[in-house]
Formats: sequence, structure tokens, C-alpha cells
Amino acid sequence: MNSIIQEDYAADVSFIIRPKKHLHSERSSFQQIDFYQTETFGTVFTLDGLIMVTQKDEFAYHDMICHPAFAVRPEIKKVLIIGGGDGGTAREVLRYPNVEIDMIEIDQRVVDLCQQYLPQTAQSYQSNRLNLQCRDGLAYVAETASNTYDLILVDSTDPIGPGEGLFSTEFYRDCYRCLNENGILINQHESPYYAANRREMIRAHQKITAIFPIAEIYQFHMPTYPSGHWLFGFAAKQVHPVSDFKPAEWQKFGLKTDYYNTDLHIGAFMLPTYIREVLENA
Repeated sequence: MNSIIQEDYAADVSFIIRPKKHLHSERSSFQQIDFYQTETFGTVFTLDGLIMVTQKDEFAYHDMICHPAFAVRPEIKKVLIIGGGDGGTAREVLRYPNVEIDMIEIDQRVVDLCQQYLPQTAQSYQSNRLNLQCRDGLAYVAETASNTYDLILVDSTDPIGPGEGLFSTEFYRDCYRCLNENGILINQHESPYYAANRREMIRAHQKITAIFPIAEIYQFHMPTYPSGHWLFGFAAKQVHPVSDFKPAEWQKFGLKTDYYNTDLHIGAFMLPTYIREVLENA
């Protein structure tokens, strides 16, 4: 078992956590799965050596993948989550009382092990409003009828291994078809900072802007992801994340959130100049 968790962001830059204990390690049919106990971040969950979730900062990611869409369309009812096997995204969506979720996670072992080692996020699996299917998300959207969903959340790994197809043009086209006219797609959009992540950010944005008439990017701080500066994409057929923002309606839900709030919503879409320039040049 590994004595450290190490991610190499560039040839001369690495992020290292020295865990107190390696809780579990196995190779599933799809990927290497590990859980660690650490002093600073609590339980850390990795796939193929890359940090997916930590007990300490997962709230930032799961708040920001979920709540901005509901603040634009508070009437969302039918949600599709692709990936998200740790359960944290489903946990946040299920806080909206009238929502039903179809969740498509390719790896059953991720679901099983997160229930054992990360109950903080995996509590969502107890809900009867969550329909979990362990199968390929790419195939699922290809087979799903048009206009089925109000919201699709792509909670994927990086575009390598099992997550690679979830960054493809074919997948984004199928998501467009599966959304109703007021539907929203939120996708993992990587980071603008290190070269490898920036390349994938550009590729995803090029594909989505060619398909969706509305395609915006928003940002948040994720301490254990490369550079800490992470992005989601907001794509839609008709609704805009800023001009159609409904803060007063969202606040009626009465949700206590640890990262997202309606004051930061518009600011999250106001990108630094260097990111704007990269996307414009792309």
C-alpha cells in the first residue's frame, strides 16, 4: 500500500498528503480505488491515484455542482446525475423536496465502498427518490428519450479512463437531446491553471459551445484539486445563469449551505481576465 498520496500537477509540481492509515485498496473492473485516513482532510477517496473526495472539503464541490442550477430554475423536478458514486451530489439534490433522481454510476464498487468509508456523502443512497443504476452513462443518455430531464449533472472523473467518454461531443449532444426546453447541463470543466487541466477546459468548452446556445463557466475554490481553482460549465437551451437568476425564490427553500449562497452566485460567473482570454482564443 502507498505511504503517501501524491498528485503531479506539472513536471516540477506535486501535491502530497501523508496519511495516517491506508483504509482500503482494491482494483475494480474499471479503476483503482483507495481510501485513506488523514490528519488534515479526514477520509480521502482516490481513483487511479487522483483525489476525488475528502471529508473536509467535499462541501465546496457538492454545493457548487448542484445549487446554482436550482437558483436559476427552482422548479426543477427530474434530475439525472452521471457519475457521482460517492453520493455527495445526490445528497445535495435530495434536499429539494419534490425532486426525483436517476443516477448512473459505472462502478458498483465505488458505491459500495463509499457507503462503508464515506457515509458523510453516501447517506443519499437511503432515499426512495433516488433511482441508482450501475451502468455506462454514455450508453444511458444515448438510449434515453428526448426532453426527459430538467437538469443533468455530470459529476465525472477527469477525462481519462472510465470518465473519458463523458467529455465527448457525442455525449454532450445526447445530453442536449435529453433535456427539456428549459433544461440545464452542469458539467465538470477542469481548471484553467496547469497545462493539462487547461487543455481539457478548452476542449470541453469548444464542444459545448458548438451544441448549446447558452454556455457559461463558473468557478469555485476546491483546496484538494489542482491549483485549488476549479470550474463547472453551465449549458442550456434557453435559461441564462445570471439574467435568469432567482435568488428570492431559491431562498424560500430555506437551505443551510456551507459554500454556496446567493451573494456569490453572480460573482462565480465573473471570470478572471486570463481565463476569458484563453476561452476567447479557443
